[in-house]
Amino acid sequence: MQINLPLQNGSVEAYRLAGTPVAGLPGAEFNRVAYAAAHVVADPFGTNDPWSVAAVDWDRTMAFRHHLWRLGFRIAEAMDTSQRGMGFDWGSAKELIRRSIAEARTVPGADLASGAGTDQLAPGDARSLDDVIRAYEEQFEFIEGQGGKTIMMASRALAAVARGPDDYASVYDRILSQASNKVVLHWLGDMFDPALKGYWGSGYFGPALDTVVAIIERHKDKVEGIKISLLETEKEVALRDRLPDGVMMFTGDDFNYAELIAGDGQRHSHALLGIFDAIAPVANAALAKLAQGDEAGFHALLGPTVPLSRKIFEAPTQYYKAGVVFLAWLNGHQDHFQMVGGMQSARPIAHYAEIFRLADVAGLLADPDKAVQRMKALCAAAGVA
Repeated sequence: MQINLPLQNGSVEAYRLAGTPVAGLPGAEFNRVAYAAAHVVADPFGTNDPWSVAAVDWDRTMAFRHHLWRLGFRIAEAMDTSQRGMGFDWGSAKELIRRSIAEARTVPGADLASGAGTDQLAPGDARSLDDVIRAYEEQFEFIEGQGGKTIMMASRALAAVARGPDDYASVYDRILSQASNKVVLHWLGDMFDPALKGYWGSGYFGPALDTVVAIIERHKDKVEGIKISLLETEKEVALRDRLPDGVMMFTGDDFNYAELIAGDGQRHSHALLGIFDAIAPVANAALAKLAQGDEAGFHALLGPTVPLSRKIFEAPTQYYKAGVVFLAWLNGHQDHFQMVGGMQSARPIAHYAEIFRLADVAGLLADPDKAVQRMKALCAAAGVA
């Protein structure tokens, strides 16, 4: 099967598909905790102003969560993959969280944790740490009131008002001491969100690491784990090596996740990854191999997904959501390539063409005929002959 695809230099090449689709194994067992941060499916017929209120196709959004649960993944809900802070506001997130928690109760063994942040508080409106604390408390109260588990997301408002590590410690101490259940923390790097530069009160990794480890040690009975998204293996390993017993390391490194999940023979990372949304069938099959002690089989399956992930998450990294939704469309999980806020326009056609090629190589085009048909339509709309 062949398709004409654009190249970065503006020319067009004839690309012949060569990959073999990987179906995944429903019911497979993992020996790693694996959260997939899930996207939302926009409603292309919604009457809302797409730049002010998110129009969501709730049926397709919930159906995609069932797809992830069938493949054995826990879901990290209402995180940055769902466009929190990029077109998807707290009001929309509340409805997503409410629906997803209710949906999870209908699925035996389904697991879900929801992101709590401060995005109802514009960074420019935050005047004090108390403002930040109240915003976190509102979101924690809502999630816990629904019977949900919480992921404490990094806060743009806190980054704007904090004057040093002690301010971060004060806010996190307050929120964690009040949490009803164990919480997952999230250290999100500024490559994902430039407003988070200097998070934990320092522009240098070493002091920031000391601050977050001290917070975790004080609240280790309340912290299930921490997800780190800095896209540098050495930094994740440095944090992993310092975590107290019983606190899990969740890799958020969409560049190096395969080696971090496999581990070094002594320690390994669990996973909380946006890329698992896009590569769920292959990730499922790979994690099943790892649980069976077949590390070579794990790398043979997951390794080809890494170049794909690096393409999807290339700078400017915050626009990775477009690649995730693009693959959901190619694979038939939605009938259109539209995103909340029109975010599909954030990447050029050559970027999507390269994702198509890499997804084929990784066995991630579930129905190659459908994928080719849809890719041809996208290329035609972009003026590719």
